[in-house]
Amino acid sequence: MEILKIENLRKSFNGIEVLKDMNMTVNESEVISIIGPSGSGKSTFLRCMTFLETPDGGEISYCGEKAMTESSGRVRYASKQDMKRIKGYFSLVFQNFNLFPHRSVLQNITDAPIKVQGRNRDEVLSEAKVLLEKIGLADRGSAYPCELSGGQQQRVAIARSLAMKPRMLFFDEPTSALDPELTSEVLKILREIAEEKMTMVIVTHEIEFAKNISDRVIFMSEGVVVEEGTPQQVIDSPSNQRTQMFLKKMHEKV
Repeated sequence: MEILKIENLRKSFNGIEVLKDMNMTVNESEVISIIGPSGSGKSTFLRCMTFLETPDGGEISYCGEKAMTESSGRVRYASKQDMKRIKGYFSLVFQNFNLFPHRSVLQNITDAPIKVQGRNRDEVLSEAKVLLEKIGLADRGSAYPCELSGGQQQRVAIARSLAMKPRMLFFDEPTSALDPELTSEVLKILREIAEEKMTMVIVTHEIEFAKNISDRVIFMSEGVVVEEGTPQQVIDSPSNQRTQMFLKKMHEKV
């Protein structure tokens, strides 16, 4: 089943085109990694498809429902009620965790399911404890974000997203704010989520991770998709010279 469809998505900042006619489909249980140099438009693309940025044109559909359409050069969104339902299909894990500093770990995970989704408190608390066990933080439910390492905070952010029971998860450079030792613990959690067939779109600079976890890899540069295919096609045997140059530089950094 098609979870997400993006057609001809465009975005400019101060007259500079950042995204140029971007197209992408994401199917259920598929893991897609988006790679590319800094400034290529990866994070802007993610922010547009999660409605944190307002695209200049194009169409976005979730689970067959049109969230955004373009007609006669004008962008139109679904109704407020429909958009609320559509936004419930996905959850986004931010680069810098974005946990509430004055709320405990357990409160960070349970607040939205209880207050936004209106779900039963006891049921949500029970599920949150299972999630804490899953991310290896079963004993830290009463801790506050400032008492956790960066890797632990990112794991809580992932658990918070899973608590919303989305159809798909978005990750914006989930390890860029972490040192290498903490990066591995977050990537381990992502691998486990992928094994459970969660649909995911991951903007990442971790090339080896993208190769191992992804069904499909998209290489972006200067606001366009330069190359797209399996990890073997895009990472192991890229056909485009721009992709080859980027991967060569990334391998030299390692």
